[in-house]
Amino acid sequence: MPTDAPAPADDPADSPADELPELLVDLAEGVLTLTMNRPEAMNAMSGAMSLRLAEELEGARGRDDVRVVVLTGAGGAFSAGADIGGAGAHERFDVRSMDIANRIVRAIVECPKPVVAAVDGIAAGVSCGAALAADLVVASERAAFLLPFAKIGFMPDGGTTASVAASIGRARAMRMALLAEPMPAAEAYALGLVSHLADADSYEATVASVVRKLGRGAPLAQTATKKAVNTATLPGWHDALERERTGQVVLMRTADVAEGMAAFNERRPPVFRGE
Repeated sequence: MPTDAPAPADDPADSPADELPELLVDLAEGVLTLTMNRPEAMNAMSGAMSLRLAEELEGARGRDDVRVVVLTGAGGAFSAGADIGGAGAHERFDVRSMDIANRIVRAIVECPKPVVAAVDGIAAGVSCGAALAADLVVASERAAFLLPFAKIGFMPDGGTTASVAASIGRARAMRMALLAEPMPAAEAYALGLVSHLADADSYEATVASVVRKLGRGAPLAQTATKKAVNTATLPGWHDALERERTGQVVLMRTADVAEGMAAFNERRPPVFRGE
């Protein structure tokens, strides 16, 4: 759920009605593209954006006009994670926040259609979990993957306690989670965390090529393949989500999380006391 994005100046709920929506939804030739659209905040996920994203991903499951789903971000970032900007940010998070986060990653994993994450820039917190839940991840060379939870007193969520370790092993997963070190795209590709790596000039073409191939594929075979691979590699997926939900809900009400979020907004190192 956490983010490393700069705190936005205003609450998007107070934005004028004529501003662009926080989630752009486009359907063309069987490709449903969902674009997180708060570039001024590195696409940090507000409550409204998260809920809409969950609904769109869940809805794609039964749509005959959707062959492939693409999840991406606007303005040079994928997403900096949940929006924790503003005073008293810790008071905005409760079990409902976790339930929406879990709906997003469950919808990606359980969608019978292929889901592609197109990552250009930072993918942090719950958005990192959403990206890594996708079936294929196309990363630009300037992309990076970050689990910043430890910086504000949280544990990882978004299914990353299962998906990251399944992809790159326990030791590297612990390094990402406990030290909150960003993993550059080139390293993520070399270790098998993402499926494709592209330079700035070929990134969009690579995404388009991957999506085109999937769109021309056999839908029933794709569904069966996705289910089989996920069952084999993520056998504890649902249990992991429930552990994350339980752990995060407890941590949400700790003094350490309140301190972590306050320190984030005040641009200072946190002082954790284990309380």
